[in-house]
Amino acid sequence: MLVVIDTNILVSALWSKNGASARFLSLVISGGLIPCYDYRILSEYKEVLKRPKFRFTNGEVNALIDWITDSGRSVIAEPLSLDFIDEADKKFYEIAKFCNAKLITGNIKHFPKDNLVLTVSEFLEQYNLK
Repeated sequence: MLVVIDTNILVSALWSKNGASARFLSLVISGGLIPCYDYRILSEYKEVLKRPKFRFTNGEVNALIDWITDSGRSVIAEPLSLDFIDEADKKFYEIAKFCNAKLITGNIKHFPKDNLVLTVSEFLEQYNLK
């Protein structure tokens, strides 16, 4: 199954190794889910995860980014003519729509109502992966 991972999910997964986001990321890393991304998403991942306030090591961040680029699906999506509360979130939705992938986010209110957009808890429950 294809998924698009909002940056806040990666932050949560690295921050709390026992939370729902970490369980979701474990499913991705085990190969059950294939992340879709583009250069804009990778750039955001790198910029956010390397912020000093999170104190993630360069090794952790680089290993995760390398894994995503090696195991995921890089795409170039069609731009969508939708207005977003936070235009920086639009890229995640564009990739999800292009790939028909589930967009997993902690900020569901930032996205249009769409069956593709789910919180981690909703995703885990919907696919009986709790």
